[in-house]
Amino acid sequence: MLCNAEAAGTMSGVGITMRQFETMQGRMHPARKAMPVFETGSRSKAAAHQIILGVDPSLRGTGYGGIRSAKPYPRTLAQGTISCPANWEHSRCLARIVQVLREVLNQHQPDVGVVEGLFYAQNLKTALIMGEARGAALATIAEAGLDIYEIATRKVKQAIVGYGAAQKLAVAKMVQRLLNLPQPPEPDAADALALALTHLQAASRYSLTPVKRI
Repeated sequence: MLCNAEAAGTMSGVGITMRQFETMQGRMHPARKAMPVFETGSRSKAAAHQIILGVDPSLRGTGYGGIRSAKPYPRTLAQGTISCPANWEHSRCLARIVQVLREVLNQHQPDVGVVEGLFYAQNLKTALIMGEARGAALATIAEAGLDIYEIATRKVKQAIVGYGAAQKLAVAKMVQRLLNLPQPPEPDAADALALALTHLQAASRYSLTPVKRI
């Protein structure tokens, strides 16, 4: 009887055919779609960032730099330093930072903002002043509706120069080379452009340590 049931394509004692049994197994163990190991939502979103604004906040000299993703090298859209004289009150400097960044944001319509990561200053007063400039910059970029990321200074230098303790001049020269600029940018503008370039590099590859969103 068992041989006859198997020959007929029916499982003995169950009353179903082998085809029906295989169909049931397929429903219980559906095939799983393979996914890239390192793919994350933040990476796919970052990859869509075509225009990036980097900002290096400082009360007396905030650097900014905007780039657009392009081949064979990124295109520089804007760069400069928001300079404030030493005799200006803090409030006037903060207002100037907001004013200029708003103009840059309105003109170039970036997709994302990138700022320098927090650092630990030995002088409390210096840390507070830097915090004021950073807050003004963050609020202005957030006001425009952009996502904001921060990257530690050491990681920026590592990405651009290959050495985490590189000097400002080395950063400026590498930024000049990577962006095919006729001359090195001013130090604060170079730091801002380096931030934008580092974010662009991070967005172009899978990473186990994505840049930090704030």
